[in-house]
Amino acid sequence: MARIAGIDLPKNKRGEIGLTYIYGIGRSTAQYILEKAGIDINKKVNQWNDEEQTAIRNIINNEFKVEGALRSEVQMSIKRLLDIACYRGLRHRKGLPVRGQRTKTNSRTRKGKRKTVAGKKKAPKK
Repeated sequence: MARIAGIDLPKNKRGEIGLTYIYGIGRSTAQYILEKAGIDINKKVNQWNDEEQTAIRNIINNEFKVEGALRSEVQMSIKRLLDIACYRGLRHRKGLPVRGQRTKTNSRTRKGKRKTVAGKKKAPKK
């Protein structure tokens, strides 16, 4: 079991996929890390030896901001937007999509479960 940046990587996955379990590392970054460490991309995580794990750990620590540090940086950026009350900050505050997506339909992920509003009653005819 490889433990890198405080995360237990899944042992039966390819190295390229296994590294993406670390917050802040995607596919292309994982490929870059493995290439720089001189490890085959298709080699499974449980086949890495101690030197390879150490090389990967060193590359990640020296070149990338991952996990807790990255999460706190993202939260600080959002807090800054909220504090200066810019458009993006207001969208964050209201829990609406920030990047210009439509909200009449869709955007359920940001808005949450539908809240039904009762229809208007018709006036009685005379």
